[in-house]
Amino acid sequence: MNAQPAEVEDSAHVAHVLRLVDLSVTFRGFERPARVIDDVSFEVATGELVGIVGETGCGKSVLVRALLDLLPSSSTRIEGAVKFDGTDLRKLALRDRRALILAAFNMVFQDPVASLNPFFTIGVQMRELIKHASTRHGKHLSRAQMDERAAAQLRRVQLMDTERILRAYPFQLSGGMNQRVCIAMALLTDPWMIVADEPTTALDVTVQAEILAVFTRLVREEGRSALLITHSMGVVRTVTDRVAVMYAGTVVEEASTSELFNNPRHPYTVALLECVPRLTGQIMAKGIPGTLPNYTDAPTGCRFHPRCPHAMPVCTQSRPPSFTPDGQNHRVACWLYDDR
Repeated sequence: MNAQPAEVEDSAHVAHVLRLVDLSVTFRGFERPARVIDDVSFEVATGELVGIVGETGCGKSVLVRALLDLLPSSSTRIEGAVKFDGTDLRKLALRDRRALILAAFNMVFQDPVASLNPFFTIGVQMRELIKHASTRHGKHLSRAQMDERAAAQLRRVQLMDTERILRAYPFQLSGGMNQRVCIAMALLTDPWMIVADEPTTALDVTVQAEILAVFTRLVREEGRSALLITHSMGVVRTVTDRVAVMYAGTVVEEASTSELFNNPRHPYTVALLECVPRLTGQIMAKGIPGTLPNYTDAPTGCRFHPRCPHAMPVCTQSRPPSFTPDGQNHRVACWLYDDR
């Protein structure tokens, strides 16, 4: 008997909890498998804007694609649990899992132009999404009703010239406008959580601030949740409530944003922050020696130990559990904090 999906009614206004428990993702390769996500656990509650930060290639995008069931089943093996209000999505039948994900989650991808079809106007693409969502709920809207709903969503993301935008093709809009269109389209399904994968990449600083303000407003004023994937420590510090730091497919530190920046504990987090230039110019930004490991031959023990200045023999032998040196809301996976 298949587990039954939880009811998701008016998802933006109901308190939900998403919890990942020991989630792992392994890609099947020609020679050997690559364990790209290795026992990741964290949670997101309603009204939280959580950031996942780390170097390019550390597994951030793979993690959220596993969460949203966007990885090809033929070449990946997913282990662990993805629990939404206690229901393990991985144990649901495929149809039920997809229905729950479509109702509660939506994603904004890194490249807005690649996310939109260049052969159709924005209006056509938004109407198609509205038609699909309304049909799923047994409703049939006229074209005028769909256009009004699309225009309302565009206004929510500060695009006021709705008639022109609905008639436009993606190439007739700027990168920032296309990104806001993608956010508006994500909101058409009324999701509880929006997952944003590097949503400000290749945008100028002013437009970045506008896009981040949209996400902040969705969480603070509308009671939604957001998961922000980025490699920018500045973006994370500006808008998030809590941060999970990833390295080579593992979460090495998790804390509130203020705690993480004021009191970083993991050597990798410290190194990441030292890579950020200082406006005063008094301290030169540093790099992190070495490179990310080959996932087909990942280091034993702590995956960061080949690059860590504090590595000890135990780091090469055993993977560290999560310690809580500053209380249960600050977790660090590092043997430096083993006080047993």
